Amino acid sequence: MSDGAASIPSEPSAPAPKLGKNAFFFIILTVFIDMLAFGIIIPSIPTLFAELINGKEAVEAATPDQLRAMIAAAAPWGGYLSAVYAVMNFIMQPVLGGLSDRFGRRPVLLISMGTLAIDFIIMGLAHTISILFVARILSGMSGATHSTAAAYITDTTEPETRGQAFGMLGGAFGLAFIIGPAVGGLLASIDARAPFFAAAALCAVNFCYGYFVLPESLAKDDRRPFDWKRANPFGAFLHFRKLPHIAWFIVGAGLYNFAHWVYPSTFNFFGRVRFDWDEAMVGWALMVVGIGSAVVQAGLTGRIIKRLGANNTMYLGLATTVVAMTGYAMITSGWMIFFVIPIGSLGGLFGPALNQVMTARVARNAQGELQGALASINALGAMFAPIVMTQTFAHFSDPGHATPFAGAAFALGAAITALAVLPLLRGLATPPAGGGDAGRKPEGAPHAVAPSPAEEFGGAPAAR
Repeated sequence: MSDGAASIPSEPSAPAPKLGKNAFFFIILTVFIDMLAFGIIIPSIPTLFAELINGKEAVEAATPDQLRAMIAAAAPWGGYLSAVYAVMNFIMQPVLGGLSDRFGRRPVLLISMGTLAIDFIIMGLAHTISILFVARILSGMSGATHSTAAAYITDTTEPETRGQAFGMLGGAFGLAFIIGPAVGGLLASIDARAPFFAAAALCAVNFCYGYFVLPESLAKDDRRPFDWKRANPFGAFLHFRKLPHIAWFIVGAGLYNFAHWVYPSTFNFFGRVRFDWDEAMVGWALMVVGIGSAVVQAGLTGRIIKRLGANNTMYLGLATTVVAMTGYAMITSGWMIFFVIPIGSLGGLFGPALNQVMTARVARNAQGELQGALASINALGAMFAPIVMTQTFAHFSDPGHATPFAGAAFALGAAITALAVLPLLRGLATPPAGGGDAGRKPEGAPHAVAPSPAEEFGGAPAAR
């Protein structure tokens, strides 16, 4: 883990502590509720932003054309808020990881969940955009639910069962994103702020359950003193210079991740502006996205990699992503989107296939550095891509633009994704380093990896 939430032992790992089923299932439930809460608020974000900028009365009295213009103009604020969260989270993740190694996983999890509940309450009560920035900064500083949950699972599972445990963690993530947007869309049809209070209530329940049920997973003997040097967020970028033989792959991953942020940054705004969808329709569409992602990640990825090989599967993921983003950019009716979503879901093949290619070219004792480098490039994407995508969407969706084109951000994403093939080709032509796993042919069964928020389409303009 790149955030330091789990230290790397120099001796063979001691047996995992026996904490009972409650501890493990709490972590699964934590991630489920966390993602469910974020999924619930996604459909209502465009309306909330439009109300904060223009006033609720103006939004309610707006004609369809005026409402589309208001929502398009509000989109860049989603990019700014997402970037603020990403920056604060990038700075604080190593600190929170170090604190969890010093004081245990439980207090960090509880602080993160409690702060998230406060964040959603503030967003639900906010009457100005500036208040949303306060909430996002607060949440970004304390947001460590997923990374600390992963460390908790590492503490409490044996190496031979850890892959299954992380698979269940990913399953909880996907299931929540199937249910959350659909529920949020229905709640938003009552009031744009209702989903935020529902999300806050879920987080509060999660906090209470954790406070009364969750045991600590990290024994006092396994804790280490907090070290500010190890909490340096920019230290992760040092991994790049240690992995020159896979630098081109990391560049390709960065381009793909940057392009993929078009989904969580603009999809909910895009549906409202391009197709005149209401919040409920946005929620149903996102539910279909979640189902498609779950089918690919859980049922198809391993089979396709085994049949085609990691290299070809990587290119298949790229190609389907380009086709899907081009489809989103060009479609003219809302019903067409449900034919594009399955194609886009196949883009989820790219991450696991690329990870398999890279891990096969890196020595066993450098796998942590590889994941640290990937985390760093993903962090850069989270900071800058939402701003680029929302600005592109807003600029070309402006009714006053000479050639309005609501799909411009998806067209940009398709172009950037297509460019990713160039560094990947160069990377495959670079001989792997020797030692450990290096030199092993990057084919066969996929490695179990956690997808980025952008790949899972699990982020929200003002949430991740």
